[in-house]
Amino acid sequence: MSRWTGSWLSGPPASAGQGGQRWRGERLGLPESGPNSVSPTGRRAVALLIDALLSAGVAGLFTYPELPRNWSLLAWFAITLTGVGVFGFTPGMALLGIRVARLDGASLVGIPRAALRTLLVFLIVPAVIWNADNRGLHDRATGTVVVRTR
Repeated sequence: MSRWTGSWLSGPPASAGQGGQRWRGERLGLPESGPNSVSPTGRRAVALLIDALLSAGVAGLFTYPELPRNWSLLAWFAITLTGVGVFGFTPGMALLGIRVARLDGASLVGIPRAALRTLLVFLIVPAVIWNADNRGLHDRATGTVVVRTR
């Protein structure tokens, strides 16, 4: 019985799915460190927090003296969609030296991909399930990766 359950309950070996990958992004052809290497999770989380605070501030300008409530979500969506779609980064990403890059080599993420990516980040769950390359489901669905700019 333990042999039967052990084949799937114990999970895959540590190297399974990584193909002997030595660093995050190696199988994507990205460098181990420096510009264009995969961004660490902490940096991405802080960038998202900065964008959320900026969005609350922007929405607050329009709803003052009331609190922005859900209007900050609309502001966040607009800031993220425009920033990633047109420039490849949000204000928080720019402050922390990271950007969203397409894996097919195109220079711009584009509005359609950015819209799907932003919607999936909004749902939270796709953004917190990532693989060995530190890419969430939202990045895999849109063919993107978050990389360092410096």
